[in-house]
Amino acid sequence: MTVTAESRLGLRRGVRVEFDAVRGRPVLLFPEGVLLLNETAVAVLSRCDTHRSVTEIVADLATEYAGVSAGSVLRTLADFENRGLVGETPDARPAPASPRTSAASIEHRSPVPLGLLAELTYRCPLQCTYCANPLNLTDYRDELDTATWLDVLAQARDLGVLQLHLSGGEPGLRRDLVDLVAAAHRLGLYTNLVTSGISLNATRIAGLAEAGLDHFQLSLQDAEAAPADRIAGRAAHERKLAVAEAVRAAGLPLTINVVLHRGNVGHIPAIAELAHRLGADRLELAHTQFYGWALRNRAALLPTREQVDQAAQDVAGVRERYGYEVVHVAADYYDPRPKPCNYGWGARQLTVTPNGHVLPCLAAETLPGLEIPSVRSESLERIWYESPAFRKFRGTDWLPDPCGSCALKEIDFGGCRCQAYQLTGDATVTDPVCDLSDHHDLVLDSVAGLTPEPAVPRRMS
Repeated sequence: MTVTAESRLGLRRGVRVEFDAVRGRPVLLFPEGVLLLNETAVAVLSRCDTHRSVTEIVADLATEYAGVSAGSVLRTLADFENRGLVGETPDARPAPASPRTSAASIEHRSPVPLGLLAELTYRCPLQCTYCANPLNLTDYRDELDTATWLDVLAQARDLGVLQLHLSGGEPGLRRDLVDLVAAAHRLGLYTNLVTSGISLNATRIAGLAEAGLDHFQLSLQDAEAAPADRIAGRAAHERKLAVAEAVRAAGLPLTINVVLHRGNVGHIPAIAELAHRLGADRLELAHTQFYGWALRNRAALLPTREQVDQAAQDVAGVRERYGYEVVHVAADYYDPRPKPCNYGWGARQLTVTPNGHVLPCLAAETLPGLEIPSVRSESLERIWYESPAFRKFRGTDWLPDPCGSCALKEIDFGGCRCQAYQLTGDATVTDPVCDLSDHHDLVLDSVAGLTPEPAVPRRMS
């Protein structure tokens, strides 16, 4: 779609406006994203009621603001539309007519976190070989109870968190999942459920929607049942398709997530067609990140250079063919620059594990000597700002060369600390994925000496 003077726009499904008291400004929340809005953006957005045309919006704005031009309003709305935030789709709904635009922000320190990954449980009925959960799953059996999780969510919102990702393991195995979603909704958190789906039925999915769930991310293993079920370790594919139908019936925005690896990376066109048939709003194609069980199974999962190059071409074709958003997470070992892990250590994201440990990233517990804090004994605020674990690699002042003198250090932050440790035994060095790293040969050797081996299924014990 192209925004024109006659477009009559509204908020897309899964997009909502909140006022963030911590930052003292309105925010636009959507799957996997946050936009901090200024007064101009709010003025334009609040008039997107699905009835007024852009021409009428411009005329209305001109009665309140001097110098309003049709071109500037069109550019603002085109940017929103390109991000999938507004549209003329049947499910579009009016934006709030008069959202709060300003207030004194709550006094806080910097940085203010945006996202919380709540790993509710590591229990899971599947045995996916690419799982990033820890190998020592039995260490996490003593899960936080409902009251503690509710307190964690409230603390997170007070700290400034806007996006809540409910994951695992399989979060649907928690009997209190609907209660947690309802509490998060009351707090103003944008809730994303990341799930295999097979522990959920249509009644429970409808209950999650009623409780205020904002976004449903469903994992699939492949486009067809046979290969998908081999990876999952059980017959799960057809059940997942039924879950996708229930999600759409409940009116929830749906993201289909597929982890790419040697066995399915050639199936991207078929996966995209399946996502289209399921009515997905987004498709996330993420190459395997080698942590936990995935690292153990790297030899079985790592694709070839030819497969990775073909995947990039296939993704480009999918983006041209379908109208939904396609997110493509590149294959680390074939990218000359490292990914900006969580956009910096202790900068935007925090993870709470099933037993209450608080981590700057999911794999941080693998780093030796890192003092792991817990919500059972400390507040989230103290952990975020004061704990040695979160301060250890925060910012860029600590970076050694070549990262310390690199023009990209504020973009990739030297890459992933956990990956650096896993490949070199030293968490302080440049991520070896970077071709400027002194240890880049370790990645090149891993790729060049690729010998597929049988994968070890994920197990709880």
